Amino acid sequence: MTFGCKVNQADSTGLRLLMQQHGFAETANAADADCLIVNSCAVTAESVRKARQTLRSLRRRCPHALLVLTGCWPQAFPTDTFEDADIIVGTKEREQIPVLAVQRLAQRDAAPCHAVVPYLPKGGEAFSPMVCADTQRTRAFLKIQEGCNQFCSYCIIPYARGRCRSMPLARLAKEAEALEQQGFREIVLTGINLGFFGLDTGESLADAVAVCAGREGIVRVRLGSLEPERMDADMIRRLAACEKLCPQFHLSLQSGCDAVLKRMNRRYTAAQYKAVTDAIRQVFPSAAITTDIIVGFPGETDEDFAETLRFAEAIGFAKIHIFPYSPREGTVAASFADQISGSVKAKRAAMLAQVAERCARTHLSAYVGSTVPVLIEGRKQQNAQSFFQGHTPDGTLVKIFTENDEKGLQNSVICVTIESYADDCCIGRPALK
Repeated sequence: MTFGCKVNQADSTGLRLLMQQHGFAETANAADADCLIVNSCAVTAESVRKARQTLRSLRRRCPHALLVLTGCWPQAFPTDTFEDADIIVGTKEREQIPVLAVQRLAQRDAAPCHAVVPYLPKGGEAFSPMVCADTQRTRAFLKIQEGCNQFCSYCIIPYARGRCRSMPLARLAKEAEALEQQGFREIVLTGINLGFFGLDTGESLADAVAVCAGREGIVRVRLGSLEPERMDADMIRRLAACEKLCPQFHLSLQSGCDAVLKRMNRRYTAAQYKAVTDAIRQVFPSAAITTDIIVGFPGETDEDFAETLRFAEAIGFAKIHIFPYSPREGTVAASFADQISGSVKAKRAAMLAQVAERCARTHLSAYVGSTVPVLIEGRKQQNAQSFFQGHTPDGTLVKIFTENDEKGLQNSVICVTIESYADDCCIGRPALK
């Protein structure tokens, strides 16, 4: 069971493969399992509550199974009570989980194993990669960066993941080659603070992209979430030189108001953020820019929020992920006096959702009538209708309907004529040859 971000999902995939290498076989039925793993998130108190609830439920349903808790929750809050877990490991040294599980299964009456190892306060630790290819997917998520040095006032992540560290390029080259040999066509580079890749090794994210793009069988390289302050002119220029790079940029905004950004301890202004999006669109005219925005941050006034609404509309995001602010124990912002009520947060989230919907419609409608390349990721069934599904280079989801039972489309790139759009996706048919 995995909670949280795509980095956590990549970690879970790597852990699954690591368990298999130690002789464990995956089962779809929890009741049949000898060992159950919960990979937790600690970004909000709600995410911790869900992980705790899941542990309790698993303990009740599977009383004889070994329960392993890992992830950001125990790492950030190692003194919490983890009463239902048999093994507790944070985000550091997770490669020890299979060994600990084997030992614990041989000694079922042993006391719970609390194996959370703290990060060094000033960093300096090496990147500890786990292979994260998922054989059920066309796209492989490859984590190449870990940790964060930013310490935004609302965020617990630096405490849960440690300081920035990067996968060595030589190791990255081997991972990219292995993914190519397994048949993957697209690599999605992920990290806690992906733009800081190479900060500790003297390299840059553009170097990582070039390594992956150098594999002939890899036709697309996509980037995970980025911080705007790392996207300078040289970085954008170097990324633009890679023809295989997908023009999808998830740039975390959090607020369009400078006063709020300052209280958040973000390292840019709204004007600087816009300059980055303008620079990206200058060299990637078809770029889709997506973002995260927090509403109801302590001290955010109605006018502050209105600034964010206007800014979001002006940028024209393809998608906006909206998060009502949630105080997080252990962060600076949790102690701010001017907290916003839940009702105001809900109202602001609804108002921003309307802006997000308008922006998304504008993005999707621009595709209608055009023919675009789509990487086919699988076949789906919905309301008795069968269709193929995939993504455009800029990350737009496309449902492809065809009268023929097309063979061999899985994992291939085909041209699709977009006829309409609905909800969060475009709808089309294979282009006439």
